[in-house]
Amino acid sequence: MFTLLEMTSTKKHLLSFSTEELVTICESLEVSTVHTKALNGKIYRKAEFDLENIPHFPKKLLHWFQAHTTCELPEVISAQKSEDNTQKLLMRMADKRDVESVLIPGAGRLTQCISSQVGCAIGCEFCLTATAGLTRNLSTEEMIAEVMVAHRTLGEFPRNLVLMGMGEPLHNYDNVAKFVRMVTDEQGMAFSPRRVTISTAGLVPAIYRLLEDDLPCSLAISLNATTNEIRNKIMPINQKYPLEELLKVMKLYVASRSRKRVLIEYVLLAGINDSLEDAKRLVSIAKDIDSTVNILPFNPFPGSIYQRPSDEVVDMFRNHLNDSGVVAVIRISKGREISAACGQLKTEVNQRAVQLKEQRRTQP
Repeated sequence: MFTLLEMTSTKKHLLSFSTEELVTICESLEVSTVHTKALNGKIYRKAEFDLENIPHFPKKLLHWFQAHTTCELPEVISAQKSEDNTQKLLMRMADKRDVESVLIPGAGRLTQCISSQVGCAIGCEFCLTATAGLTRNLSTEEMIAEVMVAHRTLGEFPRNLVLMGMGEPLHNYDNVAKFVRMVTDEQGMAFSPRRVTISTAGLVPAIYRLLEDDLPCSLAISLNATTNEIRNKIMPINQKYPLEELLKVMKLYVASRSRKRVLIEYVLLAGINDSLEDAKRLVSIAKDIDSTVNILPFNPFPGSIYQRPSDEVVDMFRNHLNDSGVVAVIRISKGREISAACGQLKTEVNQRAVQLKEQRRTQP
């Protein structure tokens, strides 16, 4: 929580205010808190930032926001659309850092893949974004701005929000937690918690914190292996938080949330984690935790040492899970030709390459 005194020297973005913070502003200025409803409706329901047009809005409140806030949205540098109508938006933040957000159409719904960091520090071997390393976290307002930019682009809000874009969301816990609470706020954007999903590579302490804080969202775990030996090779984080610890907290998550399943994401890598024995072990894990499984055949990128399994192997893997009583679906990778599919977001990778090339050019 902030006070008005903290706001006198530095402007904050209009999208950074929760309902509780808007109430605090009204109370501090001695105006009715009923105006928070109008503010939320204007900002978070209509994606409009011109507060002068709010009927009966107190001038004292209007002048305070004009003096102490900014409302610029990230610049859309490019918008690419694939044959399946998936769109990838390249957004430039105020500090000239770029992130990518993906809009994925579906049957009667629109899903937005939100980035939570510029780059990523996790280092998963099969992910192109990870090769850039981490530049910085995104703020809460920058993540909300991604949603607002989607609205400006399409004229509607997405129905589902998945934090599966650039970055590891739980590495940026505080900002992500506030983002989740703001987008699910019934007085604000009012997304159903079932339609907001955090995907993590397995930061076990942060998952415990998520449980303690009772964040109103769904949880997806990027598992990708059924043994420590394989997971250690493809996901270095497993060396710090091994499979046993991760499965323990996943089971606790399901037990603590009545009838709530955790989604297991499993990237299939040819000859690495796609055998029948892998499928059998995954069945045991999914049944023990009462989880559903999303199977994601690997999306190749230049320089990767991994390959995509054949369609026959993918079908065999999925069929074994289904035949064994596990709900498993093959997630169709949309937007592959525009590098918008899972693991392909690469803006920061390209930026680093350009910077390195320029450094080499100017070196004596």
